[in-house]
Amino acid sequence: MRIVGGNLRGLKLADIGEGDMDAHLRPTTDRVRESIFNLLINSLPQNPLPGARVLDLFAGTGALGLEALSRGAGHVAFVDNGVKSRALIRSNVEKARATAVTDIWRRDATRLGEMHGRAYDLVFLDPPYSLGLGERAIVSALQGGWIAPGATIVWEEANPPLVPSQLLLIDQRRYGNSTVAILRFPAV
Repeated sequence: MRIVGGNLRGLKLADIGEGDMDAHLRPTTDRVRESIFNLLINSLPQNPLPGARVLDLFAGTGALGLEALSRGAGHVAFVDNGVKSRALIRSNVEKARATAVTDIWRRDATRLGEMHGRAYDLVFLDPPYSLGLGERAIVSALQGGWIAPGATIVWEEANPPLVPSQLLLIDQRRYGNSTVAILRFPAV
């Protein structure tokens, strides 16, 4: 697994080991990650990456958030409650020399609570597939004020996600076993 674009392009990331089923991780493949970033950069009216505050929910290895940093995001907060995941994220953040512009939080993404501070402009949501965790996490993030008005949300699931009424579906694509939905939280 590598960073596929931007100033960190080619950086090899720490990944789950072969047969390491204890980690319960399903990293976004390089091909799907590249497709996601091509959609963000080339298919939206405005590229949401430059200077963005990014929230990476169910962060896993941190590849999505680090890809965003590589392509111009200003800060990334990684949220995952798995011990193995946070160790991988920490290792990858160190490899990217990005400790000054990242946070790694042990937190249940489905119960974020109230946001204290500035909300996020770009949200990656890559929950374990078909468990309804994405729906619960997005509701939690919206209710807690984690998502800024005008924010872009990238949601990866096995099937098309159930999108809350306050979000607009901008695009949706199928890549093998994954559906990627691009959403917008309209500005008030």
